Amino acid sequence: MLEHEIKILLVDDDDVDVAVVKRAFKRQGITNELFVAHDGVEALAMLRGEDGYEQICMPVLVLLDLNMPRMGGHEFLSELRSDVDLHRTIVFVLTTSNDRRDRDAAYDKHIAGYLVKSQAGKQLVKEIPLIENYLANVQFPVKSNGTRSMQSFAGNA
Repeated sequence: MLEHEIKILLVDDDDVDVAVVKRAFKRQGITNELFVAHDGVEALAMLRGEDGYEQICMPVLVLLDLNMPRMGGHEFLSELRSDVDLHRTIVFVLTTSNDRRDRDAAYDKHIAGYLVKSQAGKQLVKEIPLIENYLANVQFPVKSNGTRSMQSFAGNA
């Protein structure tokens, strides 16, 4: 069971992929609060508490698709990394793109990992334990009193 304080923001415009992730989380017993944004614009508004959205407070893990309308994953990452309050947000890319250029560009923006979704979603289901272990064992940056500090959310911490 994972620490409930770490929130997960899934940024994906494909409702089928969103449903696959939700089902996989349920099967794995991941009960962290899950938010869904359908593009980078909506995700940034949720992270910043803008445009009528209640702010998603740190710590948060973002699961990001690259190919979306309005603001895709690469643009979202650029904006996120240039934001003084959000630049340390942990991001995993979940995409159908196996293009080396997409992968390199994402890693250049300091993502934690690049996972390629298969057509049927079976590979994505297999990758959920990786995300679960990451959530349980990695220390996340946390905003507290106007400054960021590292806080562990592992089960034994």
